[in-house]
Amino acid sequence: MIRRHSRSAIFMHWSNAVCWLFLLFSGFALLDNPSMQPISQGWADFWNGLIGGPYRLLNAHVIVGGVWVMLYTVYLLFRFKGEALPFLKEISDLHPASDMTWCVRKGLRLTIGEKAMRRMGMETELPAQSFYNAGQKLAAIAAVASSAGLAVTGILMVHAAGDAGTESLLQWCILIHFLCAGLMAIVLPIHIYMAALAPGEGPALRSMFTGFVPRAFARMHNPLWYKKLGLGEKE
Repeated sequence: MIRRHSRSAIFMHWSNAVCWLFLLFSGFALLDNPSMQPISQGWADFWNGLIGGPYRLLNAHVIVGGVWVMLYTVYLLFRFKGEALPFLKEISDLHPASDMTWCVRKGLRLTIGEKAMRRMGMETELPAQSFYNAGQKLAAIAAVASSAGLAVTGILMVHAAGDAGTESLLQWCILIHFLCAGLMAIVLPIHIYMAALAPGEGPALRSMFTGFVPRAFARMHNPLWYKKLGLGEKE
């Protein structure tokens, strides 16, 4: 087995997941304008009934959002150089041609299957990937950008609400906040499917609990990272 995730990274992953899901679901419920409601008015009614009305729902949304921001602030203070910075470098190491090829072929393998691809004369082999594959890098970039936008606009909305002369600022913050949440509403289901339901990804999912992946899995799915660790030379 190979260590893939630290305990702090695992903790942040799952705390982020819990906070994100609550914030996303409650945030959509706060949109009481039917023309802006992306799910249904019944969704807003359900959450208002569950929490005790729109005012309490808004307070719960702000509190959980504040906890989420504080968790990441503490994490960045203590783990920026050792974990956060390497993570940002890894996900920003993009190779457009290879990454696009990986995304297209992976999507086709999951939809029409490898046999159908071969019958159509299409290549099925995926380009070699490093610690994160192309899909994970794109999802992570979207998550980081959206998280920054949500955190900044959320803080501004809390502190500027009710202040005279902040109407224009609040309107922009609401728009950006909604767009960032909308982006993650698209990315999260794809990420959850790819991590938990896609064939062959079981070891990767389990590593988010244990921190370890089998050597054979790393060699097959992340060969560039495997070589970087120097493990290929020992075999």
